[in-house]
Amino acid sequence: MTQKGSGPYLGVDIGGTKIAVGVVDNEGKILAQSRAPMVANGTAEAGFDAVDHAIHSMIETDAARQVQGIGICAPGPLDPHTGVVLNPPNVPCWRNFPLAARVGAKYRVPVKVDNDANAAALAETRWGAARGYKYVFYATIGTGIGTGIVLDGSVYHGSTGSAGEGGHVSIDYHGPLCGCGKRGCIEILAAGPAIAKRARAKLAADPSRHSAILDLVNGDLGSVTTEKVAQAYASGDLIAGEVLTETADLLTAWLGNIVDLFDPDVIVIGGGVAAMLRPFFDGIKQHLPKWCVNPRANEIPLLMAHYGADAGIAGGAALCAI
Repeated sequence: MTQKGSGPYLGVDIGGTKIAVGVVDNEGKILAQSRAPMVANGTAEAGFDAVDHAIHSMIETDAARQVQGIGICAPGPLDPHTGVVLNPPNVPCWRNFPLAARVGAKYRVPVKVDNDANAAALAETRWGAARGYKYVFYATIGTGIGTGIVLDGSVYHGSTGSAGEGGHVSIDYHGPLCGCGKRGCIEILAAGPAIAKRARAKLAADPSRHSAILDLVNGDLGSVTTEKVAQAYASGDLIAGEVLTETADLLTAWLGNIVDLFDPDVIVIGGGVAAMLRPFFDGIKQHLPKWCVNPRANEIPLLMAHYGADAGIAGGAALCAI
C-alpha cells in the first residue's frame, strides 16, 4: 500500500445492468477504466461475483498497482457507515448485503460504500467544479434526481445515513405521484421522463403547432424522448423551448427551498439532463431570489459538474481519498 493520500484509488460504480470500474489518481484523473455486466436479478453471490470480477480485472492492470482504497457507488438504500446494501430496487439480489466487508476481506484495502449522488458530490468538491468551496449542494438530473450535500469536505449523511434526498423534496403536494409515494417531488416534475412527458402533452394538446420534435420522431408521439426535446431546442424549436423553460422554472422553485434550508456557497448540477439545461442557468440564478428569503441567493455560483458519465468512478474514488 502507498502512503495515505497519494493514491491511486479504485472507483466502482454499480448499476442495475452494468459495473463501471476505474483507477483514479490523487488529483482526480481517471487513469484507466472498464465496464462489465451486473447480475442484479440472481443470487446475492452471483451479484457479488460480477462485482468481484470487474474489480479483479482492473486491479490486475499496471495503472492499479498499489491501490490504497476501493470506493463503491452502490444502489440505495444503504448504510454508508457500515457499507451494507439494504434493499435496493434496482439490484434486488442484495438484501442486507455486507458489500464493504466482503470486498475488503477479498482485497485487503479500506473499502467505502455510498450512493452515487453523495459520492459524485464529494468528487466535485475534492477535484471538480466545487473545488475550494465549503458548503456544496450537488444535484444530478437524469432519469431521476439525486442530490448530495458536502460540508467542510465531508458528505452530510444525517443521523441515519439517509440525508440528502433532495430529489424527493415536494414543491406541489397536489402534484403527480412520485415513485417514492409522495406527491409533487421535484424528481417527478423535472427529471428526464417528466421533460419528455411534458413535451408529448404539449404536442397532443395542439396538433396544429409545428415542432421539430415531431420531425425527429417521424410524427410518433410515443417516441418523444428527453434527447429529442434537447435536439429540437438546439435547432430553435419553440415548443422545446417552452418545455425546458417550464422545467427550469420548477427547478428554480425547488432550489429556492434548498438555498433557504442549507445556504450553500455553490450549487453544482450534473447528470444527463444538465447539458440541455445549461442555457437556463443564468435565468435560474436571476429568478432565484423570488423563490427564497435569502437576499444574496443570486450570488451563489450555479455550475456544471466537471465529471459527466464518469461521475460514479470519480465519486467512488473520492470516498477513499479523504
